[in-house]
Amino acid sequence: MISALQKDDALLADIAAASRAKDVLHVWWLGQSGFLVQWAGERLLFDPYLSDSLTDKYAATDKPHVRMTERCIDPGRLTGISRITASHVHTDHLDGATLLPLAAANPGFRLYLPHPIMDEAQKRLGDADVTLCGIGDHDVYVENDWELHGVIAKHNEVLRDAQGDCHYTGYLVKCGPFTLYHSGDTLWHEDILKVVREHPCDLMLLPINGNKPERRVAGNLNGTEAAALAKAGGARLVVPCHYDMFEFNTESPAEFVNACERLQQPYQVMRCGEKLEIRKQEA
Repeated sequence: MISALQKDDALLADIAAASRAKDVLHVWWLGQSGFLVQWAGERLLFDPYLSDSLTDKYAATDKPHVRMTERCIDPGRLTGISRITASHVHTDHLDGATLLPLAAANPGFRLYLPHPIMDEAQKRLGDADVTLCGIGDHDVYVENDWELHGVIAKHNEVLRDAQGDCHYTGYLVKCGPFTLYHSGDTLWHEDILKVVREHPCDLMLLPINGNKPERRVAGNLNGTEAAALAKAGGARLVVPCHYDMFEFNTESPAEFVNACERLQQPYQVMRCGEKLEIRKQEA
């Protein structure tokens, strides 16, 4: 089992101690595609998976989800969360066992998710105090100094419902002077590149586990593709994710690191529970 760099009380202390200054952005990797973002004292969670629900669900099947990295925090201990994203319906991105404790600790938080999966989300959440906010690749939520833009995602296809809304969605988030892009699960798509070029990103959070049909799950960017997308989009910094969670569906970040260095793309490989700070660029 891979140890978290920080977990439990130590992680909570690090979060509590983070500056509320508007010229610094704090980001913690919580494992898989989950990130906690804090800016000016406000907190957002991208796609948290903080349970063993998939390990339990698939334990007796021919596709066991054996956990590789220890859980860094009980979701019920995370407070001050006003916004959470779920990029699509897969449980490592829309996990009732994570979201229900979060709802108890953060009643009324807004859950941003693709329009076509809202009914399924409601089933998983039951009567939990959560505000569902449907978002697609043409939708924008503006909330004071925060903006959340839906971005197309291809996992392994661009799947739309009868109303034309995407089942898979990435998120471009603006908070004060910072712009972040969390792709959710996706392969390369030219419309993604168009969006991130129009909205230059201080930080991109991209999957690197690749697309291998023998795994019998929809795939993602590999390390080389993630580095290339960050470079082509002009990212100030890129961080890899969606690896080191399940034994059957992971990759080493070495390919990503090598590609970033070859392309001269700034990057950081994080450990579970680790904090990244990004400061406002001087004009």
